[in-house]
Amino acid sequence: MILRLAVLFWLSAGAAALAQATPAEMAAAAVRQMQAATESLQRADGARDRVQALTATILAHESGLEAMRDGLRGISEREAQLSRSLKAREDEISDLLGVLQVMETASPPVLLVHPAGPLGTARSAMLLVGITPALQAGADQLRADLTEVRELRSAREAAVAVLENGLDGVRQARADLGQAIAERTDLPRRFTEDPVRTAILTSSVETLEGFAKDLSKMTEDEIAPMSADVTDLKGKLDLPVQGVVLRRAGEPDAAGIRRGGLVLATRPRALVTTPVAATVRYRGPLLDMGIVMILEPQPDVLFVLSGLDTVFGEAGQVVPAGSPVGLMGGETPEIGAILSTSGDGTGTDRSETLYMEVRESGRPVDPETWFRTEKDG
Repeated sequence: MILRLAVLFWLSAGAAALAQATPAEMAAAAVRQMQAATESLQRADGARDRVQALTATILAHESGLEAMRDGLRGISEREAQLSRSLKAREDEISDLLGVLQVMETASPPVLLVHPAGPLGTARSAMLLVGITPALQAGADQLRADLTEVRELRSAREAAVAVLENGLDGVRQARADLGQAIAERTDLPRRFTEDPVRTAILTSSVETLEGFAKDLSKMTEDEIAPMSADVTDLKGKLDLPVQGVVLRRAGEPDAAGIRRGGLVLATRPRALVTTPVAATVRYRGPLLDMGIVMILEPQPDVLFVLSGLDTVFGEAGQVVPAGSPVGLMGGETPEIGAILSTSGDGTGTDRSETLYMEVRESGRPVDPETWFRTEKDG
């Protein structure tokens, strides 16, 4: 029985080896990242370019929240793993503790005498010498597991407190960003939109292609010429939002419909930015695409973004690279949902979708010729 216990504990010790970064270490790193993002929010109030500062703060919070989710879920998974392991080993642990207790309380003469005589005593001694290291290893592993459980719970409590502040901070930053953008007056403008002409155009078009061709009809004035050229950035641009590719260009959706753009799965209230300096050619509802933002980074090239809940900026404005152009819909999940592991791997935490289409000379092209998609956000 003692030998079987020793083998079981020795095997469990080998299976319990951790990866290079433990969940507690991941959570601690995420805490530091979230604290830095919170400090950047405080500095944004006095920044010269408040829109830029708030945008950087929100993106930092989104990255920090992502790291925090991973860290906290890692803690939950590791704690559950240890709890299951300890539960499954209850009988072996009880037997081990009983054996150790008997060995500690038994008097030396009893331990030295064996019913089979001196030869049996010698064999028993050799057996005990052989299994003692394994018993010690099992006891050490049990002590380490219990210590890790305590450390994980402590790390979770500290991380949850920082997470609560982080969620409040990013909500405040989003509200402040909308106000800061509304107060911004320093952006150059290529044209002034005529709301009546725009309303007539949006109500009469039947396709995105037709709308894109008639964008110049949104204003009575001449649209100032544009000399920008970003073709050297083709294939190098970051996606406008932190998300993952749900469908690529040409892939059919559930209804069998194929579209020329990318569908990106994002988290609720994710910030959408322009990857390069661009003119806002249109913002607002369009066809059956929901709220749409159309950006023109250079002549005859359009970036079409649809599925946003909120859009920033005005038609005609030229916004610099990295500027916020909108927010995704949905509600920021509460802490309980963030800590839950029930939906891990299913994509349920990325409940919003952004459709992105790139048009060159009036025709859609594969957005992946412009954007890097190998990295999940």
